[in-house]
Amino acid sequence: MPIIRPSSYRPPLFLANGHLLTIYPNLFREVVGVSYLRQRIRTPDDDFLDLDRSSVGANRVAVLAHGLEGNSTRPYMLGMVRALNRCGWDAVVWNFRGCSGEPNRKLRFYHSGDTQDLQTVLTHVLQQGGYEKSAVIGFSLGENVILKYLGEQALQLNPAIRAVVVFSVPCDLAAGAMKMARPENAVYMKRFMRLLHGKILEKMQMFPGEIDDRGFSRMRTFKDFDERYTAPLHGFKSAADYWEKASSKPLLPRIAVPTLLVSALDDPFLTSPCYPYQQALANPHLFLETPKAGGHVGFVSFRRGGEYWSESRAIEFLSIHG
Repeated sequence: MPIIRPSSYRPPLFLANGHLLTIYPNLFREVVGVSYLRQRIRTPDDDFLDLDRSSVGANRVAVLAHGLEGNSTRPYMLGMVRALNRCGWDAVVWNFRGCSGEPNRKLRFYHSGDTQDLQTVLTHVLQQGGYEKSAVIGFSLGENVILKYLGEQALQLNPAIRAVVVFSVPCDLAAGAMKMARPENAVYMKRFMRLLHGKILEKMQMFPGEIDDRGFSRMRTFKDFDERYTAPLHGFKSAADYWEKASSKPLLPRIAVPTLLVSALDDPFLTSPCYPYQQALANPHLFLETPKAGGHVGFVSFRRGGEYWSESRAIEFLSIHG
């Protein structure tokens, strides 16, 4: 499909770079008017997933996936849920294992390529909700899971899923990890490592002797964490093996449902391999939009009703393809 140029996104004048656009919503955005009903569902391996539903009684539903160490209460999730509700969509937010406020039961937790949990969520929502059609929306890590799932399912995807929208896409995990290891991203890495350390401390209490945090204070990058924890806990040989097998980029040519992929060119988390121009040009179902600005899951705008550009853009795409 043609690359979407130019993008309609224009950042506020006082948010002049990708770092400001990334940080501003986390510090200053407040989204009101969203209420959730929580439902816990069982996974095939006897763990659980917590889903937060915001319903307006619609016959269509969007399933949302958050980013690394996110959850249903992050401003970017609440903003998208509110926009969907306003336009006549029910919304179901999938909290990854251990991200809903309670540790999951297993020693493992979640990772960028874990499509089985997405399959569990979608099967539950579409079987139990009585919806005629659905969409899937993801951010950052959640986006990679979604795109990988679409590629794996290809023509076997549930026909009720009409469209997909994803933002700030680390579809090449190795490239993204290397970019995050750069000095200019140290402030983000410090925060992620602090949050991930919390996960490890929880697991240490639940599984004494099976996992520990010795030397964690010396860990600085995703390579350090993935080599020590993500890979062995989830059946990968190494961090490099995990990045290769979990990345969605190789599966993009197989996507067979209308999919909008939006990544800003000033995203501090992404580097050139994370912008799949050739894959989009070769796949009539894959729409790639790369605004010059936007940051990582930022796309700040000051519109009537408090809606961000990313939310309006998602609704626009769903109105055409959903």
